[in-house]
Amino acid sequence: MAASHAVTPVPAGTVHWKKSPHGRHRAGHPPRVGGCDEVAEAGEGRMDSLHDRLLAHAGGLPNDDLLACLLSAWIGGRGVLPAHLGLSGSDYRQMLGRHFPGLTLNPPALEPVEVQRLDERRDLQQLLLSHRRGRDPSEVWLAAIVAAACMGPDHLWQDLGLRSRDQLTRLMRDNFPGLVALNAQDMKWKKFLYRQLCLAEDILICRSPSCEVCQDYAVCFGPEV
Repeated sequence: MAASHAVTPVPAGTVHWKKSPHGRHRAGHPPRVGGCDEVAEAGEGRMDSLHDRLLAHAGGLPNDDLLACLLSAWIGGRGVLPAHLGLSGSDYRQMLGRHFPGLTLNPPALEPVEVQRLDERRDLQQLLLSHRRGRDPSEVWLAAIVAAACMGPDHLWQDLGLRSRDQLTRLMRDNFPGLVALNAQDMKWKKFLYRQLCLAEDILICRSPSCEVCQDYAVCFGPEV
């Protein structure tokens, strides 16, 4: 693993998607302009419709609803997840076939995760897997999806395309309860995950003796908006 896992912006020239107020657009192509409220409402409506369509095909397994939320947001242009949600092509198809049998989706044409950050992504994935509940195979896919979203520039719930931090906390609680127990102070999830990587490598990342007296407390524990 690299010597440091500080959360930094993706290097210039490697970002495949730029964020717009209502999602993402391919680098080099300007976002559509127009009535922002109407665009936002239309996008939300399409995602709700796709979410309902996914659940109509759900196999009644753990994480069906959560994966439907992630898929509908991803196809609707929310978040920064790359091709196949950050999964391999075969894992993506296996996930769809297991959780939404009989459903055919046309995924967006997205770029894969930047190759220079693959080690970082694998470390995050292994951290998540080391604290998985062990209830369902979908936990393995979710670990890969969450690790891929950590490559984004915003709060983790936003980079996943979720509607709120509460959805992310439910994802973590249902699938990686060991990490929820460790995050007893409710640190922002992306900062918490990277902090765990640094602690595992004995990397000093904070000068303060405790979080409570740190001048940057609000940066790590403030509201995620």
